[in-house]
Amino acid sequence: MSRRLARLPTTISLLLALLAGPLLITGCNTAAIYQDDRYNPPVFWGRHVVKPGETLYSIAWRYGRDYRELGNANGLREPWTLRAGQVLRLDVRGTVTSTAHNTRKPVTAPPARQVTKAPPKPEPRPRVSKAPDRTSALTQQSQTVASINWRWPHVGTVIAGYSTSGKVNKGVDIAGNPGDAVKAAAGGNVVYAGSGLLGYGNLIIVNHNEHYLSAYAHNRKILVREGEDVKAGQVIAELGSSGSDRPKLHFEIRKNGNPVDPTHYLPPR
Repeated sequence: MSRRLARLPTTISLLLALLAGPLLITGCNTAAIYQDDRYNPPVFWGRHVVKPGETLYSIAWRYGRDYRELGNANGLREPWTLRAGQVLRLDVRGTVTSTAHNTRKPVTAPPARQVTKAPPKPEPRPRVSKAPDRTSALTQQSQTVASINWRWPHVGTVIAGYSTSGKVNKGVDIAGNPGDAVKAAAGGNVVYAGSGLLGYGNLIIVNHNEHYLSAYAHNRKILVREGEDVKAGQVIAELGSSGSDRPKLHFEIRKNGNPVDPTHYLPPR
């Protein structure tokens, strides 16, 4: 009996060591949370080692960060070029500065032309040139940039909606059959096309402007390449079940790196 009691502390220590081992290994594996990238909160600790095929957009997506903020935190500038093996710090917060959309110089109204009286001819009316309303032009342009004509990426039934509590879902899940057409919800540029994010399967991320990104997950086949411009309604993938337990399209919209409810942007059905 005394021998068994003497062995008890050793046994407990061994069990604790076995349980702590995986935690230590995970802690050393930068800041990546390898469960399901769809449900991770924003990460502001650790570091990330760039792997082949990764882009700043996909890395920022994984950690719930704005790609511009993450790039700024690491001293990067457009076009956000990364190299395999490069280390990105996640424990530093960057800033986001909006790109100027109107670099034209202000338009000054030309002076009114002076008219001299010439009797006996009647005096002509002075011609006045109206200066363009630059404030109105900037406002209209800003609205054009901010507003995007979103459309549904697939016609199937929504089987899981956006949720920030309970079972968190950062987008909507749309039912479909394998091979169904997945379409771009708006025009933009493909900034990621691959399968490097856990829980998303074959994933496409499209950049629409400096504020909005959209993502299309679980595809059977990707039909576009990174760097390719796509139009609204263009078929960009075939619906599938990669990274999922059933065929479906997981669709997300992110504004400044933050997930938003897609149904607030998509037209009513």
